[in-house]
Amino acid sequence: MNRILNIIFNRIRAFLYFISVISLSLMLVIIFMQVVTRYIFNYTFHWSEEAARFLFVWTVFMGSALIIGDKGHMAVNILSDKLKDKKAGIFLNVFLQLCSLAFILILIVQGSKMVKIMMFQTSPALHMPMGYVYLIIPVSGVLMLLYFIRDTINIFIKE
Repeated sequence: MNRILNIIFNRIRAFLYFISVISLSLMLVIIFMQVVTRYIFNYTFHWSEEAARFLFVWTVFMGSALIIGDKGHMAVNILSDKLKDKKAGIFLNVFLQLCSLAFILILIVQGSKMVKIMMFQTSPALHMPMGYVYLIIPVSGVLMLLYFIRDTINIFIKE
């Protein structure tokens, strides 16, 4: 079972990396095109800045889910290292997991509400519903929740 879960999480991670690289590359091309057309042809595409901004938002949230999955987020581990292999360390890990869960649930619930509300507003240049831009908030929250569940299970298996 653990092997199957590792395969699933590795595929999710590979997919997120792929989408992040495509998104970042597309953003780079759009910004480069915008600079070239502005300074050489004295013309700017009206949609380019908005598209680059939306791609940036999506890239940041996908990257956040990736960082959570790779346990690459910044953390101050002084207290947890001192309490390692002690009862207080277990309680600290559980408390930190509960705080993370609260944050992830806020992302999912409030992000879903924002998507629903923002579907009625369209972006000025691209004329697309803003809900599509905000959709990454609950999506990344669900991805973070999957990684959270995996990490919580691993904590209890170790402890």
